[in-house]
Amino acid sequence: MRWQGRRQSGNIEDRRGMRVGRGVIGGGIGTVALVLLAMYFGVDPSVVLQGAGNVQTGPASNEPYTESATEAEWRGQVAVVLADTEDAWGAVFRQRGGEYREPKLVLFSGAVDSGCGFAEAAMGPFYCSADERVFIDLSFFGELDARLGAGGDFARAYVIAHEVGHHVQNLLGTSGRVQDLRRRVDDVEGNQLSVRLELQADCYAGLWARHAQAGGVLEPGDAEEALDAASAIGDDTLQRNAGRAVVPDSFTHGSSEQRVRWFRRGMEAGNTAICDTFAEGDV
Repeated sequence: MRWQGRRQSGNIEDRRGMRVGRGVIGGGIGTVALVLLAMYFGVDPSVVLQGAGNVQTGPASNEPYTESATEAEWRGQVAVVLADTEDAWGAVFRQRGGEYREPKLVLFSGAVDSGCGFAEAAMGPFYCSADERVFIDLSFFGELDARLGAGGDFARAYVIAHEVGHHVQNLLGTSGRVQDLRRRVDDVEGNQLSVRLELQADCYAGLWARHAQAGGVLEPGDAEEALDAASAIGDDTLQRNAGRAVVPDSFTHGSSEQRVRWFRRGMEAGNTAICDTFAEGDV
């Protein structure tokens, strides 16, 4: 991906070095443990964050943060990708007769306080609708490469574009409608709704990739990097890698095949209508 020397977004908040105390919930189970349990047992981790109202955190303190050369490169790329999503979605919303409200992206190290609650790096990147921010600890990119085998600059770009896709869903009211529906159904149906929401965000990431392709910033192999990343974080793949049986009813993000297919669908079609996962009988 050709990103060096291009416009960087001004919507970056760098909170690295701002430390918050490790959260404790109820009988002493840390937030990170609950999030990991949620991921392994098919619960959307955002539910853990939003429900963690009694998290106790210590006072924040500011410490100098020295980033590595690799982190500096990743930070620069994240700012460029975020700027690209601003351009792409700004154009889409104008075509719809509306105005795109740009999200903020928060860089943090280790742990962070968000409008959705206290979170640790083990959560991975996430979007919080309460404060319209994307949160990411850049160390996730190292994990994406080393542990999941999905490295490359366009794989990292896909991660950002997917989280921005959740912001678009929030602006369009999709996220709120899904949350309301999930309160009225059982866990299995709730998981299926979550899968459709996540696959739509993958499709929206594909729409951004089409914009990047039209802008001439993609290089040979870039699309494959994004598809590899989508495949690596499919629920079935994560369950197998954890030594567990694959249980489709517990999926919250979709299988590897589904995630790849919906990303590709958005990239090939280039319009939001094609990303209506909720209109599909079988995703």
